[in-house]
Amino acid sequence: MAAVLVGRPVVFLLALLRSCSGSFAAEMSKRQLTVQLNPGSTAPPPDGDLLHVRAVGDNDTLHYLFCSQGAPTLLLVHTNSASSTVKVDWPLFLARNTSGSLRVEPESSILYSTAVVFSRLLEYDDVNDTANPSDFFPPYELQSFTWSHLNLSGPVAVLCGSNNSTGSLCLQLSVFDSEGRGQAWPRLKHTVDSSQMLVWLDGLLPRANRSRFLLELQAVGGANPLSRVEVHQSIDDEFTPSIFKVSQWVSSVNDSSGILGFVQWKPVAYRQPNPSLENATPCRHSDPRPQSGQMIAAASGLIQAFYLGPEAFGLNVSFGIATEPFYSATRFLSWTAVVGVGSPPVDSFSPLVVAIMAVGLGTPVALLLLGGVWVCVRKKATDSPAYEPIN
Repeated sequence: MAAVLVGRPVVFLLALLRSCSGSFAAEMSKRQLTVQLNPGSTAPPPDGDLLHVRAVGDNDTLHYLFCSQGAPTLLLVHTNSASSTVKVDWPLFLARNTSGSLRVEPESSILYSTAVVFSRLLEYDDVNDTANPSDFFPPYELQSFTWSHLNLSGPVAVLCGSNNSTGSLCLQLSVFDSEGRGQAWPRLKHTVDSSQMLVWLDGLLPRANRSRFLLELQAVGGANPLSRVEVHQSIDDEFTPSIFKVSQWVSSVNDSSGILGFVQWKPVAYRQPNPSLENATPCRHSDPRPQSGQMIAAASGLIQAFYLGPEAFGLNVSFGIATEPFYSATRFLSWTAVVGVGSPPVDSFSPLVVAIMAVGLGTPVALLLLGGVWVCVRKKATDSPAYEPIN
């Protein structure tokens, strides 16, 4: 029994050391980032920008392509070469009717690719405050929005658009050269193989006093598109208070290669530009359903340029649940997701939490040990005879 009691603090100490060593290893893992706006173009394209962020590792490269030709689209291409490049045939790319106008070369180096298309914004009148989407207004087709030029700050790009009415929908792409965590809530964890996409709706005039919104996403790929959503429970809400779940839209693979790509998010959105617990609102997702790849390609210039006969799955992320404030309360919503290749990041206890747990559980165990030793010594002293026999 004493060995078990002693072992528990040791286990927590080892967990703390593993956490610290994991952080050190993460700092050692780096990618070299190169940012290109409209690569190979002699003039800004008339209908939207194409951003290329090249993230080079020791023996592989991640190509992030973010485009506003049509519906905003993020394409990730993973290659096994540290020298792979992106080639764009701009006349064909701008014509938006030919596959192959954007290529990653050498093509034989491509390990996996996936794309996320932000296709539509849906609004419905929640008259009975049930948050059951119905009575939809005509959707906002994001391919028809007027999009600004990309605002760049290193490997961070902001894109804003509107449909000629008040308010705007904005997307912010952040690409990372090392493992870390977002500074603002929900503080999602990212790796060197993932990027972060922040989406916010600001000042859009609602078409009803009780309007709620949904964001429609399309996942496009080749042989292994993102086709299922997994929901994982957690016992730790250290980084996103009151949220004990994480949702991840992943590729469905039956062989030993495992998950090839993912979109990961916490089921929470925020009703103010500065996220806090007070303005958090839950969000939900629908089940992914197969979509027409050709229709998605027609809506997104990047999909049309890269994929030939793509497969697609779509889902909706709905913001707000019954009894939660309606969009008109603040006329603001923000939602964050991490998009990457390989397995999704896994949250773990921080070194501070591990240390607190070790102290919190180790102190009572130490007191029990000391108490047990004292009782044993006391009992032995009590069992000894009071007088020694005289020979």
